[in-house]
Amino acid sequence: MKWKEKARQLKTEVYVLYLALRDPRTTWYAKALVAVIIAYALSPIDLIPDFIPVLGYLDDLILIPAGIYLALKMIPGEVLEEYRQKARSESISSKSRWVAAAFIILVWLLVIFLIIRVFCL
Repeated sequence: MKWKEKARQLKTEVYVLYLALRDPRTTWYAKALVAVIIAYALSPIDLIPDFIPVLGYLDDLILIPAGIYLALKMIPGEVLEEYRQKARSESISSKSRWVAAAFIILVWLLVIFLIIRVFCL
């Protein structure tokens, strides 16, 4: 399989996870893991900055696919299949992109707030 196909498939799987996040059949711990993966995948801030040679892209190449794999194992098969079909039949809407962006901004604001609260008190 070519790299572009792998990247497209990975993008589809992230969208499937986003859809499964809202499903009541998904357990709370799977939802928590999916939320962290989606926020990290879409976030411009990385655990290891990209400008560090080799290691900078290592987190993107290993952590995100590993997290997606783990999350896919935690979600019931029927939920995944339902949302895979839905993801193939529709494109990612601009509303979903705005929701994802707002979620990421809220997560990072919460992280900054907690860091300030811990270190300034």
